[in-house]
Amino acid sequence: MNDSNIPAAVSDAASVLQLPYPYLLFLGDATEAAFAKTAFGLRDWAPERCIAEWGCDTATVSTGLPRLSPKEARARGARGLVIGIANTGGVIGESWVPLLVEALESGLDIVSGLHVKLGSVPALKAAAARHGRRLIDIRTPPPNIPCGVGSKRSGKRLLTVGTDCALGKKYSALAIARAFKARGHAVDFRATGQTGILISGSGIPMDAVVADFEAGAAELLSPTADPAHWDVIEGQGSLFHPAYAAVSLGLLHGSQPDVIVVCHQPGRECVLGHPDFPLPSIAETIDLNLRLGRRTNPAIRCGGVSLNTALLEPSAASELMAQESARLGLPVADPMRPGAEFERLINSCLD
Repeated sequence: MNDSNIPAAVSDAASVLQLPYPYLLFLGDATEAAFAKTAFGLRDWAPERCIAEWGCDTATVSTGLPRLSPKEARARGARGLVIGIANTGGVIGESWVPLLVEALESGLDIVSGLHVKLGSVPALKAAAARHGRRLIDIRTPPPNIPCGVGSKRSGKRLLTVGTDCALGKKYSALAIARAFKARGHAVDFRATGQTGILISGSGIPMDAVVADFEAGAAELLSPTADPAHWDVIEGQGSLFHPAYAAVSLGLLHGSQPDVIVVCHQPGRECVLGHPDFPLPSIAETIDLNLRLGRRTNPAIRCGGVSLNTALLEPSAASELMAQESARLGLPVADPMRPGAEFERLINSCLD
């Protein structure tokens, strides 16, 4: 994506990344695919940068890439190991540390989007220094982010929002941005999380920004632009999430979207990792996002719904999308299943 409209603070933060790919994707001890969204995102959107996967013996999640040790991956050209896990709290598991040290000893740098910094783990800091390897933390926001001001900016903006975390907001934003570009529109994908930043090479990790500056960070990320230009902004969390609603609200207010697309995974009944909290309905999610979004953009509207139907057969997915579209009175599509439904969603967003 063209990042010519990113302000200096954001561009500078992205330009110093110098990420060491190709990657070996590290899956830790993951037993739930939703927590390995960084690994899957890189596999799906930057496959040319991914050589293999690796993890603890207890991990049951796989991206389908070859399983190689760090030494084997290094021999095949890998330059960095990316921690492909986004777990609760963004912590480095104790069982991971010996494996990460092995990666450093094998000649790989380590790239992490976790909250916990790699250098805060003494064994990793010592191994990196001993072997001349880099520890790269990408979940670091740029300095001097201002408070949001709420002033209307030129240009058009679309924000993906959701009923929960880890159900397709990033994939939807990437697919929508790609579709806009294919139709000849000036468009930028704006990454707001570690996986999106790894894919696009720039962005701001919104959940690492101090709460008072969330809206200001979103304003920096999608600055004033040509009236015909679109920023398609990757959503984070959910307004209904018991832990992460704050980042969702700051992003909603600061990005001032003209259009929202609501993302949902059929069959998920409770907030991921919080079984005592049932998921809101799609209709509730549309209503709350529009009501709160009107604070900074009274003209906000819902362009449609993105369903993650990865667990459904094609015929069942098509039937469900048709039923939901009729029930909600909006286009409903799975961006990973190209076809008439997705084209209708794009038409609605651009209207």
